[in-house]
Amino acid sequence: MNKINFYHSLIFFNLCIFLSAFEYLRNNNLLIVSLFLILSLGISHGALDHVKGNKLLRMLNYNSTITFYIFYILIGLSIILLWLLFPKIVLFVFLIVASFHFGKEDSEFMNYKPNQDLVYFFKGSLVISAPLLFHKTETLEIFNNLNFDISQNLLISNEFLYLFITISFFANILISLNKQIDIKSILMMDFISILLLNYFLNPILAFTIYFCFLHSIRHSFKLSNELNKNNFLKGFKAFIIKAMPLTILTGVLFIISLLYLKDYYFLDSAISKVIFIGLASLTFPHILLEYLIEKNEQA
Repeated sequence: MNKINFYHSLIFFNLCIFLSAFEYLRNNNLLIVSLFLILSLGISHGALDHVKGNKLLRMLNYNSTITFYIFYILIGLSIILLWLLFPKIVLFVFLIVASFHFGKEDSEFMNYKPNQDLVYFFKGSLVISAPLLFHKTETLEIFNNLNFDISQNLLISNEFLYLFITISFFANILISLNKQIDIKSILMMDFISILLLNYFLNPILAFTIYFCFLHSIRHSFKLSNELNKNNFLKGFKAFIIKAMPLTILTGVLFIISLLYLKDYYFLDSAISKVIFIGLASLTFPHILLEYLIEKNEQA
């Protein structure tokens, strides 16, 4: 798996360099393209949560699969409701949770076990801090569109953002200590790739490329390996087959939400809300499920 992840990071690194050269991509947000990629490649990496849910139920000696689906859906719907009621609080919490989630899942292939989850948080915080540093105005507009006027609630200086990016760099160094050179190379290529994307491209497009082609694919590789540890290709095919139903279902729900919101907002604004609020509603139950499985495996 380390070899696969190395070549994946190398290809992604070169992809980022290639995309950064296109002036058209720098000046256009391509929201429709971003939505399509997130609905296909992006959300598919969490499309095996029903399989993991069954695994958790077996750990808890509980047989009611319907109970898992009910709780999972209720958590997602609760996040949407809470976002409508308390958008500032939920978005702020989501950014913190997402930073931890990105840092942890992008490093899972190394079996790194830090003493504190802050290491993962600071590693993943690059995904949030880089667009704020390189495209602050556009990023704040996205936050404002999500009903969080961060410019009025939190003063974010460039010095503060440089500090976060520096800490993220050292978090990568810490994770790669005593690891082989290919592991160190993976983390450094990923770090530079995220910086390149956010320096040259607008925030939503940069996030989409990272989320779909680095974060989601890496996690999908991990799931494929879990499905078949002896033959990665067979595991990957099994992953696609198992992930297809929930990926399609989630995509349909996102499209229905978009069709509803476009009657009340401009299309770009509606797409932004669907992408980020939708991802939040999926991320929280996904992370909770991963946490419960991990804790029960350690018990």
